[in-house]
Amino acid sequence: MEKRIGTTIIRIQDRQKAGKINEILSTHANIIIGRQGLPQTDGTSIISLVLEGTTDEIGSLTGQIGRIKGIQTKSVLLKND
Repeated sequence: MEKRIGTTIIRIQDRQKAGKINEILSTHANIIIGRQGLPQTDGTSIISLVLEGTTDEIGSLTGQIGRIKGIQTKSVLLKND
């Protein structure tokens, strides 16, 4: 399957969920090529990821994160020409 390059933004509204997110990110570490965490003054946090993997691999990561209550995520993928 063709690999893609993409970015995913994760907004954490409940910091108690951060451990679960880190667990999921660790299991998908093979497709994460960059990660940046940004704490916000309102108590939320944002994690920005740069990914390289198949659509199935990236979908697995974002799907698992998206099912966590109090978390928002959005992804953009590009073809890896």
